[in-house]
Amino acid sequence: MRADLRTPALGLVAWAAALLVLGLPHWLCGGLLGLGLLAVLARRQRRLPVRTQVGWLVAGAAVAASALLHVESVGVTPVRDLAADRAAVQGTLVVRSDPVLGRGRTRFVHFRAVLEDLTARGRRVRLRTPVVVIADPRWADLRLGTRLRVSGRLDRSTGPELAAVLIARGPPTVVASPGPLLAAVDHVRAGIRRAVAPQPPGPRALVPALVDGDDGGLADDLAADFRTAGLTHLLAVSGTNLTLIVGFLLVMARWCGVRAYGLVAVGVIGVVGFVLLARTEPSVLRAAVMGSVALLGLGPRGRERGARALGVAVLVLLLVDPWLARSAGFALSVCATAGILVLAPPWRDALGHWLPRWAAEAVAVPLAAQLACTPLVAAISGQVSLVAVGANLAVAWAVGPATVLGLVGGVLAVAWAPLGQVVAAPAGWSAAWIIAVARTSAALPVAAIGWTADWASVALLTLLCGAAALVLADVLARRGLVVGFCGVLVVATLVPLPTPGWPPRGWVLVACDIGQGDGLVLNLGGHSAVVVDTGPDPHLMDLCLDRLGVRVVPIVVITHFHADHVDGLAGVLSGRRVGQIETSPVADPAGGSRLVESIARRAGVPVRAVTYGETTTIGPLRWQVLGPVRTEYPDSDSPPNDASVVMLVDVRGVRLLLMGDEERPSQADLRRTTTGLRADVLKVAHHGSSKQDADLVEGLGARLAVISVGVDNDYGHPAPSTLQLLRDARMQVRRTDLDGDVAVVVDEEGRLRSASRMPRVRPVPGGRTSGTGHVP
Repeated sequence: MRADLRTPALGLVAWAAALLVLGLPHWLCGGLLGLGLLAVLARRQRRLPVRTQVGWLVAGAAVAASALLHVESVGVTPVRDLAADRAAVQGTLVVRSDPVLGRGRTRFVHFRAVLEDLTARGRRVRLRTPVVVIADPRWADLRLGTRLRVSGRLDRSTGPELAAVLIARGPPTVVASPGPLLAAVDHVRAGIRRAVAPQPPGPRALVPALVDGDDGGLADDLAADFRTAGLTHLLAVSGTNLTLIVGFLLVMARWCGVRAYGLVAVGVIGVVGFVLLARTEPSVLRAAVMGSVALLGLGPRGRERGARALGVAVLVLLLVDPWLARSAGFALSVCATAGILVLAPPWRDALGHWLPRWAAEAVAVPLAAQLACTPLVAAISGQVSLVAVGANLAVAWAVGPATVLGLVGGVLAVAWAPLGQVVAAPAGWSAAWIIAVARTSAALPVAAIGWTADWASVALLTLLCGAAALVLADVLARRGLVVGFCGVLVVATLVPLPTPGWPPRGWVLVACDIGQGDGLVLNLGGHSAVVVDTGPDPHLMDLCLDRLGVRVVPIVVITHFHADHVDGLAGVLSGRRVGQIETSPVADPAGGSRLVESIARRAGVPVRAVTYGETTTIGPLRWQVLGPVRTEYPDSDSPPNDASVVMLVDVRGVRLLLMGDEERPSQADLRRTTTGLRADVLKVAHHGSSKQDADLVEGLGARLAVISVGVDNDYGHPAPSTLQLLRDARMQVRRTDLDGDVAVVVDEEGRLRSASRMPRVRPVPGGRTSGTGHVP
């Protein structure tokens, strides 16, 4: 029997209409919709009734009209004009998301809000406009639904769905607190945190993320491991959360004798309660709807009813919030749900020829969701996970207890914390297992493979996934083929693939592609190297050293103690002999200094602070410490940055100046105290920030500039002004965000050149991805 795809097609038409309006000029959208109407009226197919075509057209027109209204409601307001002028304003707003601590040199929080009235330039306007508010940490305790009186300055918005960014001044002035319902939800969320408070840091942060999406306490390196292992969906509010929680409520209701419409009422109450608990944001509404579709798919005639519900759900969500059409989370939810509804049943039946039904379903569901999402995940992250299905299988039994018991423990903790902690203890144990699976999976030598994110590569991957979807049912029915394929996959993840030509012959320095941070490796030969800074992620730093074949590290230099330079230290020590750690003489920030001391103490590695002017010779390397010149920088915007260790390295006739994160005060000191400073290669200070001493950079005479920087970082690094400065100084520029691992090479004839390895993550559009180049 052929599947009825008319309703799913309705959702696709609505999605296309929203993208058309939000991505193209309005006059062009109207013209295309008009042409579509003519085409529908002109073409009458027997196999596709006219009423179906008209229904598609009406749905597309409705979503397009909704999108136009949303665009106009944001764009045609006084707020946009005031934001363009960076005007000072006063107003009243309602908090629509929890304040989140932002990353930067100064502490701040940001959250979404609806601006209800605005006073600027002597005029008051009543409106309802979405904005993002940036404020100091005193605003961190604001609760959802709070009405505030605020003053500050408007700036241009970060996205088309927002009218402006409001930079608030002073403390918040509360006009009205949230209503009793939202206050009760806040008590439950706080109860969940209290229930897992006695647990270790990992489970203590993961359980709230599983229950209600509260992932604020999750460490960055753990979140990166979840991404690599294909478990990111557990950290965000998704349909899985709703399915588990509402499914638990329905089971309990049946156990209590509730039947028929009573179960429907329990399900509706569960969905509404979940939305309130996880916050009434677009992503939560999307997750609730997709979770409800998944629940329908689990019932009788689930494949047919679920497919119809999915099409209607897409239409309704886009009518309510057309901006979801441009959301990666929305696309991933739709793809995963469609994969589970369409692909999982035949694959489960095929596996059922030689596996118990429960095992066949446990394999088929994550496999279908992963295959359906693979092209989109590759386009977003620039990688394809090889361990995602296995990791999801390994954690499947633990997700339910961690989520359900975490919620029950949180509710009980509202009344009596000790009781809630007892009930939530198994949730913590389950979360610990999930973390162990994520860590272990991400640490495999080939947990993921890089995949270029350009349209041709993503199209090729889509075709490959489509072909796999067509043949997998036949393959899964044959035990021998499945076992053989799994064996090949295990070998592929455990045995690192060779990288032809890497590291290049004659390399003297490699800037590792470890994200937003510094991780530099100086070659000593014989699988030995000096490491300067270790980046923010131990796993990525470990992988870079593995690619270079480094097994012995006589010295690790920590230029300063910010997280993007020290948090990867454990990755350097993993499986390698490390002789000594040398650090900046300024132990600031104290948390980074304590981390280095703790890791070194556990590994039995001595730590010492460098002194200004000291020299070190080891193998072919000789370097002098040129900074920090002072230990105090009262005029600095970031004293730890200005206290960075600066090294002038001589190796094979080439001089490399490694600048740490120095800013203008310390760079000016360096220029004044080191007369006649020259270098062939410059490791640009502070990831290419705008705070460069132009006289110092131009006076070096360097031929090659290396910038260690993360893709799409929050700081805007490297700054356009710095790139122009380097070009004006006639330096070739290589960047880890565009080029991946960047190597400085001195060939047998003493000529300097650069080389790079395919980047680990998605490159900036239009950027280079690999290659070599001779330095002029």
